[in-house]
Amino acid sequence: MIKKIDLNCDLGEFYGMYDERRDSKIMPYISSCNIACGFHSGDPVTISKTIELALEHEVAIGAHPSYPDLQGFGRRIMNLSAEELEACILYQVSALKGMTESLGGKLHHVKPHGALYNHAAKDEDVALGIAKAIVQIQKDMMIYAPAESKLAEVAKDVGLEVRSEVFADRQYEDDLSLRSRSLEGAVLHKKKSVLKQMASFLDGVVHTQGGLDLPITAETVCLHSDTEGAAELAKEIHDFLEKHEVEITSA
Repeated sequence: MIKKIDLNCDLGEFYGMYDERRDSKIMPYISSCNIACGFHSGDPVTISKTIELALEHEVAIGAHPSYPDLQGFGRRIMNLSAEELEACILYQVSALKGMTESLGGKLHHVKPHGALYNHAAKDEDVALGIAKAIVQIQKDMMIYAPAESKLAEVAKDVGLEVRSEVFADRQYEDDLSLRSRSLEGAVLHKKKSVLKQMASFLDGVVHTQGGLDLPITAETVCLHSDTEGAAELAKEIHDFLEKHEVEITSA
């Protein structure tokens, strides 16, 4: 059974209507966060305030870059050229890194958002565009990615540190991809379902939509802040891990 894990959450996902209450209820229970960089959500004030909140709670800060898709919340694949994709990632991660450092912190990792994350997990060219941009900013940066994905493989090849990520509140398909949000059962929001999946992760397996129990590597677990009851789920997951003597840490 796993004895140490990072608990992360996508935060700062507001645009022009920042509400600190949602994120502040989650921060005490996580060890790292992924802050929206403005292309799917996150305006400058939101980004700044979310960084400050993370520093206050000693939560490791990550950049959460996306396709330039505010209308679709970054959940639509966009046909960008290699140059366009690399520039989009370079712009977003550089901005988040610079803002974090100006406020007295340090950027801990990068985690692509939504369609970009899922696309890069399967497409080598997309994964390479992301990785090439990141190494220009910091050669030894950490990236969160699915284990054995194209993104993880390419990131390792260019010298990035990879942390294998799983999702507490998402259903998995038989190929270990995340079930599309357009399909029933894609999001897990009931305490029982989420904790059952967490228990499986600690044993190194996941129960898929098709009924299979497949091996999976879990070094960091993500909970989405826009999942129904996210604050309560964050506490439940935190308490569950502590009960099972699992250290919650971004180190």
